[in-house]
Formats: sequence, structure tokens, C-alpha cells
Amino acid sequence: MTQQANSRRGLSRRRLVAAAGIGAIALPHLARAQAPAAPHPEPPSTVTNPPRDFSRRGAPPVYFTDPDVLVVDPAFKALVQPNAAIMRLWTGALWGEGPAWSGEGRYLVWSDIPNNRQLRWLQDDGRVSVFRMPSNNSNGNTFDFQGRQISCEHLTRRVVRYELDGSVSVLADSYDGKRLNSPNDVVPHPDGSYWFTDPPYGSSLYEGAPDAAGGPVNPQGRLKPTLGQAQGVGTLKRELPTNTYRVDPGGKIEIVLSEEQVPDPNGLCFSPDYKKLYVVSTGKGPGDKGAGGKGEVFVFDVGADSKPTNGKRFSDFMVDGVKCGPDGMRCDVDGNLWCASNAGRAVGYNGVTIWTPEAKLIGRIRLPEVCANVCFGGPKRNRLFMIASQSLYALFVNTQGATPG
Repeated sequence: MTQQANSRRGLSRRRLVAAAGIGAIALPHLARAQAPAAPHPEPPSTVTNPPRDFSRRGAPPVYFTDPDVLVVDPAFKALVQPNAAIMRLWTGALWGEGPAWSGEGRYLVWSDIPNNRQLRWLQDDGRVSVFRMPSNNSNGNTFDFQGRQISCEHLTRRVVRYELDGSVSVLADSYDGKRLNSPNDVVPHPDGSYWFTDPPYGSSLYEGAPDAAGGPVNPQGRLKPTLGQAQGVGTLKRELPTNTYRVDPGGKIEIVLSEEQVPDPNGLCFSPDYKKLYVVSTGKGPGDKGAGGKGEVFVFDVGADSKPTNGKRFSDFMVDGVKCGPDGMRCDVDGNLWCASNAGRAVGYNGVTIWTPEAKLIGRIRLPEVCANVCFGGPKRNRLFMIASQSLYALFVNTQGATPG
């Protein structure tokens, strides 16, 4: 090929390239049409930046203080263990609830309500196994001062105690001849009594059994509450308001807080000296005719006669304009209230909120899941266990839980 031909060929190529560039500039809509569409942004799965990986494959934290343990007030610094990080110990539940620590057995037990089982985490090797199945869709658990486990059962609408010889005692299943709704949470008192809440949340297909036909949860009778249940289960109807009860050492059951005082009561706990009772009032439950609670915590004085008085709202649990709905809670030895936070889709506000006895927010613990309940455990009772939706989390803290279980 001649030099002139080569020149014409090279010029032709340059002209073609230039023409292509001009075409791209002149027709930007065609260029955009051919470009791949930008992916839609995904919602954050964690609250730290950069995102953290809680799985076993995740890198361990390299910081000295966990960035998801937030000091809201300097008073919280005394309760934080600086070199301790939040750990996810296990995942795989449908909806976890009711953690309780066995000091003698050195294990944590909690409820996986929809899966109708209780799970157990062992201190010695971190193994998780099924502890009790079926559990009658148990929710809240605790251990009393004798080391016996107490459980609230949605399905059977009762509170039971697992005795040291392996038998089961029914502490409460009715009041004034009427069956309970679905006991939710329970705490022991040094005088030998047990206090428990009785909202209607277990009256659902997911967490228990609805009312029989004609009941408030099943007024038209379209639901079949006996499906998949043992004989005799699913035949009850809701008969009582949402009260809070006390079972005295002799077995007598009495109302200590009425629905008018605390509608839809949920989590509850005593102060370290047992002179104050904290009770969570959560939202409207299945079959409720009233407005239900507003996601608040109330506090009452408890006298020698075991009668709560002087009730008032402790907090509405609004943090930075976000509703951090309370659920389960425990007090530490200084009387600070550690309360689970259910902020729903408000990523960064699910986890745990920490309040002084004067109702001042001093700290927060952020989790990537809605948190339902907490308890203190470990051999020194200085580890906070957090049940959050599907998972079990834990964090060492610089204080101790005030009560057993």
C-alpha cells in the first residue's frame, strides 16, 4: 500500500473517531439511554460508618470504645466498659423475648415466641440449644430468689414456675373466675410474691392463639384458633381488662394496677430497694376497645403493704424527636433503668436506652435490629444481654444488675 493511501486511511479513521465523538456530544440523550441505570440505594443494615459486620466472619473492632455505645450525658461514662464491644452471640429466632440469667446454672434462657420454644446460651462454650419445646409460646422469663425459672405463657394464658425437681407449678391462670389474657412479663419480689403484666399480645396466630369465635380478637369467628394446637387449646375468649397482678406467697392473686392506670402493660421491674415499680405501657393490642398505651413508662411507689401508689409517667421515650418504644427493662445496682428500644424503621434508635432514676437519658446502645428485652447476666452479673428480633447480643458494662434473673 502506498504512503498516500496510508495517509488517506489514517485520516479516514481519525475522521470516524471524531465523528463518533461529535455524535455523542450532539446526541446526549442517546448516550444516557445506553448507559446502565444507577442502582437504587439500599437502606442501611447497620448504624455505624463504615458498616460493621456482626457475623463470625466480621473483623473485630479496632477502636477502644464501641461507636454504637453512645454517651448522651457524662454520667453514663462511669457505666461504660471502654474496651468492650457489642457482640452478636447468636441469630436464628423469629421473634426473641424474655431473657433471664440463671446464676447457678450460668446460662441465659430466652423465648422464641413464634417458634414455640425456649433457647439457652451456655456461659462455658457459648453454645446455643433448644432448652424447652414446646414452650406454650412463652414470652417473659425470670429466675426467683430460689433459682427457679418463672415463665409467662401466651398459649395457655398462664404464669408457671419450673420447680427444682423438674415439675411445673401453675402460679396464675385466672382472676375472679375468668381466664387471663396472655401474661407477658414477670418479676419476683423478696417477700416471695410474683408480679406480672397481662396484655392481649399473645392473642394472635403468630404468638399464641386467637380468641374462640365471638371473642374480641375473633368477633366474626373466621379464624380457627384450634388449628395446629393440642386438644383443648384455642377454646378461650378474652374476658379481662389489661391489668397488672401480684401473686402472694400463699397463691392469692390480686390486681395491683388496673387498665385505667396502665393500659396494655408490658415490661416491668423493681428498683434495687424494691420501693419503686416501673411498668411499660405499650400500644393498642389485638381486641382492644380502648386506645391502648402510648409507648411510655410509668413509675409507682411501693409501700410495705405492696400497694403501688403515686403513679406518674416516667418518660415518653422520645429521643431526638424519634419514638423509642420501650419494652422489657432492668435496673442496675444504682437504680438506672436499662430499657429495650423499639424504634421500628428509625435506624440508629433501635437498641437500648439508659435512664437515671430521675428519668434523665444518659446513654444509648445502638443495634441493627429492633430490641425487645434485656437482662444482666454473666458470673459477675456485669454483662448486658439484649434480645433483638432474631438475634442475641451482649455487652460487658461497668455495673451490675440489681436483681436475679
